[in-house]
Amino acid sequence: MKVLVLGAGVIGVTTAWYLARAGHRVTVIDRQAAAAMETSFANGGQISVSHAEPWANPQAPRRALSWMLREDAPLLFRPRPDAALLDWSLRFLRECSAQRTRDNIRQIVRLALYSREQLQALRAAENSLTYDHLERGILHVYTDRHEFAAAGDAAAAMRDFGCERRTVGVDECIAIEPALAAARSLLVGGDYTAADESGDAHRFTQQLAALCAARGVVFRYGVTIDRLTVVGGRVAGLLAGGELLQADAYVAALGSYTPLLLRPVGIRLPIYPAKGYSATIPLTENSVAPTVSLIDDSRKIVFSRLGQRLRIAGTAEFNGYNTELNAVRCQALMTRAMEFFPDLRPAGEALFWCGLRPATPSNVPLIGRSAISNLYINSGHGTLGWTMACGSGAALAAIIGGQSPEPDFRFL
Repeated sequence: MKVLVLGAGVIGVTTAWYLARAGHRVTVIDRQAAAAMETSFANGGQISVSHAEPWANPQAPRRALSWMLREDAPLLFRPRPDAALLDWSLRFLRECSAQRTRDNIRQIVRLALYSREQLQALRAAENSLTYDHLERGILHVYTDRHEFAAAGDAAAAMRDFGCERRTVGVDECIAIEPALAAARSLLVGGDYTAADESGDAHRFTQQLAALCAARGVVFRYGVTIDRLTVVGGRVAGLLAGGELLQADAYVAALGSYTPLLLRPVGIRLPIYPAKGYSATIPLTENSVAPTVSLIDDSRKIVFSRLGQRLRIAGTAEFNGYNTELNAVRCQALMTRAMEFFPDLRPAGEALFWCGLRPATPSNVPLIGRSAISNLYINSGHGTLGWTMACGSGAALAAIIGGQSPEPDFRFL
């Protein structure tokens, strides 16, 4: 089949890879000048099956209300006259029950486990992929005893579904990551998942795009996607950059912009942009910085070592498609980093970035065939796009090829 993949982020490029490997003729279209230049550019860098607790959980409404007036809040809803945000927020509240939270954890863990396996298999088969990856696990750390206790239910659910996330004390947290020694007085405990990984999603995506091109995938960069033309329940063509492009199948992998493209053809997706921030700090040989990837659950901030750089990323701001850096939220990342690592000793100034994560109310992505017979969706991965990318791409390639996807997941 001839397949057009719309979007060259980590989701679009992994989809193109698995489609090409299955023998399809693939063209990828993106408005940027290269792959992974938007949401996949400077994310948290984690392959984190253990980060499967959705934002929508029984504690979320109370926390969100308490954070409403804090500019540096981990989860910040900015009130605005936006019908899409109102609809998304109401759906979010419905997902906060204990039963829905547990079911959503199950969906996320099963897809994420499959995806991690697919990434490892890809890396073994294509040993030219080098992206500052580390296989040292991910450590969740807690600084609040009530939050540490509450996290036990989510961790237990993840273990039920196959993610080995085990509870550890403060001493073991520091044994796992010695760079935390200076923050001992802050810590109350943690959860550790040894099988999780970290790495630079931007470097990975660009290198995989090059491998795709070597397999014959065509990349059309700098091309703006205008609209889809639907006739008789099928996509008849795509208008992009003033040119009509046609294929047998179309994959919408445009992240937060996916619903904007599909709404005019009658498909309404519960995806809303959640702006996340990151700081990338260059390190010296004398920097006391972690090599185990960390998640600070109370602040929703992650720390990942990427060679001689430390990536600090996180928080979520619901403010439409706004991509302006907020100085207060940037500083919140740096303040927390210095609380944990007072001997960080950077080699230079931090580089700040923000990107729009495509969030569903449940944090479960939307993958599969749409109501339009030859239009497929691979979007809505929220903070776990890098974690779920290879599994999502492999599963969707199977669906497009008329096969049953491997993971036990709620596909469209």
